[in-house]
Amino acid sequence: MKTKITILFACMSIVFTMKAHAQFIISDGSKIKQDTIGTVRLTVQYQTLIIPDTLNKDKTSEESMMLEIGKGMSKFYSYTKYVRDSVLNADFANKVSQETINDHLKQYGKSKMNEATFKGYPSGKVTTLDEIAGMTRLSCEEQDEVPQWILQNDTATILSFSCRKAECRFKGRNWTAWFTTEIPISEGPWKLYGLPGLIIKAEDKEKQYVFLCTGIEQCHANKPILFYGKSYEPINRKAYNKIHERYNADPIGFITSSNPNVKISISDGQGNPAKGPKNMPYNPLERE
Repeated sequence: MKTKITILFACMSIVFTMKAHAQFIISDGSKIKQDTIGTVRLTVQYQTLIIPDTLNKDKTSEESMMLEIGKGMSKFYSYTKYVRDSVLNADFANKVSQETINDHLKQYGKSKMNEATFKGYPSGKVTTLDEIAGMTRLSCEEQDEVPQWILQNDTATILSFSCRKAECRFKGRNWTAWFTTEIPISEGPWKLYGLPGLIIKAEDKEKQYVFLCTGIEQCHANKPILFYGKSYEPINRKAYNKIHERYNADPIGFITSSNPNVKISISDGQGNPAKGPKNMPYNPLERE
């Protein structure tokens, strides 16, 4: 069964037709200022496998994540979100029709991992940025925490690199990582790092999150690492988690309560009034 959701703003309207448990994408057209915080030395792509619903473990999602590594810092983000946001920014700048914007929203969709993680920015900290429904923008700055890895004797060859195994308990999950000293950079996906080489593969014990390197590119051009969170709402980790829980419990209620200029009407495929989704699957990468 499909549900039609009409979202009205003071200056724009967007109509979505989506299945239950879908994620909502809203944009008010505002352009976020970006600041250069470093220069990319190495770019690593990770194909990421996700189980979004722990009660339906056979259903998986995939996401291409990018890790930009600079001097003393890194940025880990969704390539899907990057492309979608770039297209929408161009749409708003060119004042294209609402129909075109809606088509692009449907075409590029919503990333499965919307968070961007900045390790080492500010110095000694890690900053997580996220957008909920495209409008509630959050910035969670925390003290940097290096996983306490236990090195194992197991070895493997991944992407032609000789790798060694390491394990740790970190942020509520038991992680296994495979790293290579052939690339002696202590980095990896998300908040995983602290080994004497680049992490090529990492997965939690339940395989609900799996990061597999699919490409590495050394950057010779002067490509900046961009941070866009200065206008985001600063929030601590506990409140950050609570907001995500609220959204997934009642996304329509969260949107309307957080954005008074937004009006939402919901109908089924026959045009009859319908209720919004409740208690959407929620399996955060960070559990504690």
